[in-house]
Amino acid sequence: MGWSFRIARVRDIDIKVHATFFLILIFGALQWAGSVPGNPIEGALFGVVLMILLFTCVTLHELGHSLVAQMFNIPVREIVLLPLGGVALIAKSPERPIHELLIAVAGPVVNVVIAAILFVITGGIGIDLMNVNALLDALREPSLATMLVWLLFANISLVVFNLIPAFPLDGGRILRAILAMALGNARATRIAAVIGQISAVILGIIGIANGQLLLTLIALFIFFSAGQERGLSEAKTVLNTLRVGDAYNKHALNLQIGDRVSTVVEYILTSYQPDFAVMQGSNIIGIVTRGDVLRTLAGDAGDRYVTEIMQREFLRVEAHQSLDEVREILMTHGAQLAAVFDGPRYLGLISLDDISEAFTVLTFMRRQQELRQQNRTAL
Repeated sequence: MGWSFRIARVRDIDIKVHATFFLILIFGALQWAGSVPGNPIEGALFGVVLMILLFTCVTLHELGHSLVAQMFNIPVREIVLLPLGGVALIAKSPERPIHELLIAVAGPVVNVVIAAILFVITGGIGIDLMNVNALLDALREPSLATMLVWLLFANISLVVFNLIPAFPLDGGRILRAILAMALGNARATRIAAVIGQISAVILGIIGIANGQLLLTLIALFIFFSAGQERGLSEAKTVLNTLRVGDAYNKHALNLQIGDRVSTVVEYILTSYQPDFAVMQGSNIIGIVTRGDVLRTLAGDAGDRYVTEIMQREFLRVEAHQSLDEVREILMTHGAQLAAVFDGPRYLGLISLDDISEAFTVLTFMRRQQELRQQNRTAL
C-alpha cells in the first residue's frame, strides 16, 4: 500500500504504518491534553502513548488473522496501520470456508486473550471494575490504572465491533464462511455483502444523528469495502471460466538480443504494446517494460542494448491455469506480468491489465447471453 513505511517484520510479514496514521496520534494528544491541569504536555504524551498501545493491540489482532492464514499456506504480504484500524493484506482468499472461518475468528480471539490478561492485572492492583462511578472518575486523569482500564474496554469494544455481521468485518467474514458451507462462495458473498451494506447504512445514520464523525467514516468504509468484496468475488467466478492460454496476446511483438532501446520506443509508439519479451532463438531470457524504457530514457544513458535494461527474473505461469489463478499469483508476488508457458514452450506475456480487459469482455458477453435468454423466455 502506498504512503506507508515499514516499522517491523514478523514471520515474513511487513508491519507498516500509513502516513495518515499520525492523525490518530494527534487526536489522542488533543483528547488528553486538558486532563492534567497546568501541564497539557503530560496529558498529550499520555494520549499518544495510549493510542500507540491501542494500535499495538490492533496489530496483534491482525497478526492473529495473518498467522492462521499462513498455517493454511496463504501468503500475507503486509499489515498496514491506518487511523481507522489495521488491514492485513492477504494475497488470496481461502479456498475452503472452514479456513476462512478460522482466519476470521483468530483476530477477535487475540483481543479476548488481551482483555482477559488486562482484567486479571486490573483486579490484581485493586481496581474495582464493578464500581462504575469510581471507575469513571479514575478515567478522567492519566495514570497506570486509567491506561489499563481504558485498554481493557478498548479490546472488549474491538471484539464486539468486529463481530458485527457486516462484511468485510470479521463478523461478516464469519457469516460468509458459514453460508458458503451450504450455499457456495459466490452466493454467500452476495448475501454477506448486502447485509454488510445495510449494516453500514444503519451505522452511518446513527453516526450522523449523534454527530459521531468516526462512526460515520467507519460506516462508509464498510459500505464501499462490502461492494468491492462482492465485485472481487464476481471477478473470481468470471475469470475462472477462461484459461490464460486462451487470453494472452498471440500477436505480440518480441525483441531480440541485438535490439536496442530505440527499437522498443518505436514499438511502443506504433503498437501501443507496453511489455516485450526478449528472445534468444525460441527461448525467453528477459522482459522489458514501458517503465524500464522510460527510466533508461530519463537517465540519458544512450541507445543501450535491451539486454542491459531487461528484467532477467520473471514469473512463469502455465497455459492451463485459469485467469483467476494467474491474477492471484501476480498479486501474491506484487508483479504486473508473467510469462506464459505450455510445458517448456514459451507462448507470450500476460499482465494484470490484460486480465482486467478479459474480465470486462467476459462480463459483457455474459450479460449479453443473459439478455438473450431473457428475451427467448419472454417470447
